[in-house]
Amino acid sequence: MNDDVAVDSAEDVNTIDEVGGHDDDAGNRISGGTPLAVVTYLVHSIAGEPDAVVINTEERTGSVRFQIHVAPDDMGRIIGRRGRVVQAIRTVVAAAGARDGVQTNVDIADD
Repeated sequence: MNDDVAVDSAEDVNTIDEVGGHDDDAGNRISGGTPLAVVTYLVHSIAGEPDAVVINTEERTGSVRFQIHVAPDDMGRIIGRRGRVVQAIRTVVAAAGARDGVQTNVDIADD
């Protein structure tokens, strides 16, 4: 057993210590950073032409809107039968947004 590293089992590694009542990194964060990473990963993974994927973000107070542009051949893949794939993307991105305290809206652009 390695005694060099001590881990306190009561300590949550996902918490942020605030010094002086404010978060020093708050100015460095992108609003909706986690949902953006999630939507980017999902759409690039599903698309047949991931290089053609463009995701535009529009930030509003407390919410972020993602507009997804894909190659015409990938529209069916992203939308899915009866919109099931895009609905699943919206659900997962909304969960990621809830983690950051931001509401999300995911739209597919039909260019």
